[in-house]
Amino acid sequence: MSAIAFRSRIACSIVLAAALAACTASKNDNVGPPPPAPPAPPAPPPVDPNKTAADKTFDDGQKIFRSDTFGDEAFWTNTIQLNKAIATVDPTTALSVGLKVDADALPASLVADIKAGKVDLKAPATTLALLDLDAVVGVKASSDGAGGIKSLGITCALCHSTVDNSFAPGIGKRLDGWPNRDLNVGAIVSLAPNLQPVATLLGVDVPTLKSVLTSWGPGKYDAEIFLDGNPTLHAPEVNSSATLIPPAYGLRGVNMHTYTGWGSITQWNAFVAVLEMHGQGSYTDTRLDNSAKFPVAAAPANHMGHTVPPAGQPDLVTSKLGALEFYELALEAPTPPAGSFDAAAAKRGEALFTGAAKCATCHVAPLYTDAGWNMHDGAEIGIDNIQANRSPDGKYRTTPLHGLFAHDAMTTNPAAKGRYYHDGRFATLDDVVAHYNTAMSLALSPAEQSDLVQYLKSL
Repeated sequence: MSAIAFRSRIACSIVLAAALAACTASKNDNVGPPPPAPPAPPAPPPVDPNKTAADKTFDDGQKIFRSDTFGDEAFWTNTIQLNKAIATVDPTTALSVGLKVDADALPASLVADIKAGKVDLKAPATTLALLDLDAVVGVKASSDGAGGIKSLGITCALCHSTVDNSFAPGIGKRLDGWPNRDLNVGAIVSLAPNLQPVATLLGVDVPTLKSVLTSWGPGKYDAEIFLDGNPTLHAPEVNSSATLIPPAYGLRGVNMHTYTGWGSITQWNAFVAVLEMHGQGSYTDTRLDNSAKFPVAAAPANHMGHTVPPAGQPDLVTSKLGALEFYELALEAPTPPAGSFDAAAAKRGEALFTGAAKCATCHVAPLYTDAGWNMHDGAEIGIDNIQANRSPDGKYRTTPLHGLFAHDAMTTNPAAKGRYYHDGRFATLDDVVAHYNTAMSLALSPAEQSDLVQYLKSL
């Protein structure tokens, strides 16, 4: 063998040995390849200061809506002494006049005792216990430890919240923005031991005042009587000057608040907080200087359009109006439950609503009120101007229609069921449609009227 061949064989042997070693090493390696590096986490989105402020404002507004009395205890406790009357009312009676109980405020042990029948719902002491738990919707009160109430005030939620009755009639989860159509405001206020200051304001005696208050009935309140002092200003179809408590939901994009369009949500919140709830705050409205229309408000002793807090006392209303409006604007109108209307009929009714029935002339979708200045004279809608004339503008607002089913949905008092228009003159939606069919000469057949009602129930 030549030297060259020998060296070649040696080289091949070395290469073969190296290859075998590499192959052996690979076969004996039980460790897989390293995992790929994880992708870098995405950078957090920048904090939006406007959304942060909106979330906080919503929370603040909800707290104000549900819990703030604006200092009105001075009136309800110190002036007319309603606390003394409420201290004697048992839960069964309280529920019968429309007061509601927030089930989420009840401790589990109390819930169990109520279900087991261990709680005396005929005992005023139980009412005091519920008030101490802050469980009575819209009422802020605390017992004095001796069978009485040391302080009592009311909040926006008294009239503009109800409950879903999920625990029992009148007891359940809160439904903010829903009008409490069971609430008999007049009957409750008439229980106050000292109504003389209110009677003096209106220029009547106490028995007359009580008869007016008790004439309102469930779900109604007369805000204007404390401005014009006239309980006789009402349509012949109804028996009092009080109007239905309106919803506080579904108001985004709606120009004017309340049936007779006194003003924006903020205006009405200030009006109610200061002049109706008797909170401690400021309210300016020179329209109330009209002594012919508003003799009580314009009287020099009252001067309601220029109300300020007592000397040296803080304004407990004005700083809260922004958050309160924000929360109310956030409240969605409730959606009709499945099966509560005939879907096929509602579809036919929609075509009528936008066409032959002429409803969409004013109730413009999706707001279902005029997209702009939504005020109309009574003659335009075929009714009197009696209630409108008690307002500064003398007109009626085109009421938004979302959530009409709620007129009946959570109402437990048969006398409060249904009722439509500002004063509840129409008992059912069928009555409303029949009115327009006549007043506007629509010539809709009974079947078409029925379809239109089903569409209204679907909104």
